[in-house]
Amino acid sequence: MRHRIAGYKLNRDTEHRLALHRNLVVALFTHGQITTTVPKAKSVKPFAEKLITAARKGDLASRRRVLARLQDRIIVKNDNDEDAKRNKYGELVGGPRIVKKLFDEIAPRYANRPGGYTRIVRLGKHRKGDGGDLCVLQLVGDESGPQVAGQHSRRRDKANHRMEVAAKLRKTGAKATVASEQPTAQEDKPSDDTSQQPDAKA
Repeated sequence: MRHRIAGYKLNRDTEHRLALHRNLVVALFTHGQITTTVPKAKSVKPFAEKLITAARKGDLASRRRVLARLQDRIIVKNDNDEDAKRNKYGELVGGPRIVKKLFDEIAPRYANRPGGYTRIVRLGKHRKGDGGDLCVLQLVGDESGPQVAGQHSRRRDKANHRMEVAAKLRKTGAKATVASEQPTAQEDKPSDDTSQQPDAKA
């Protein structure tokens, strides 16, 4: 019997699993929602909600408890993030902190909500390679974030650029064909008239 055994092992040891939870929660608090597999989302959801519940209290003990869990990571949204401060070797040395964002921005949004701060939305897609079911773990209220609305993709940018170029070519090609057809039609008409005129005179 599995008494007092809860949670997902995720085929990892304790340290690796806690590091995974920490990384996923930092990404969730940074971006508002993340795309991951269903077992990972179900595993990290209670971890994230307990941190938000502690942040709602806002006292020093709660802040220290959250700091012990998250280790106060620096928020980095992408490689070219201007808010993150780096040294001459490219290492992060400063920037906005995730715990400050959690206590100042995220927790006050749920001041009147007694739990249920996150939701799991299944995408109906499968991960390439192993076919794992993909889902979106999102904070309630961030439904229009990048993962659901379409995250930034270079492949999508290239496809959109190709579509725009093709549309311009079609438009200019249609104008060119119309412009090229109109003079020929006008030239054909006088030739038809001249061909008809001698017949009329005859």
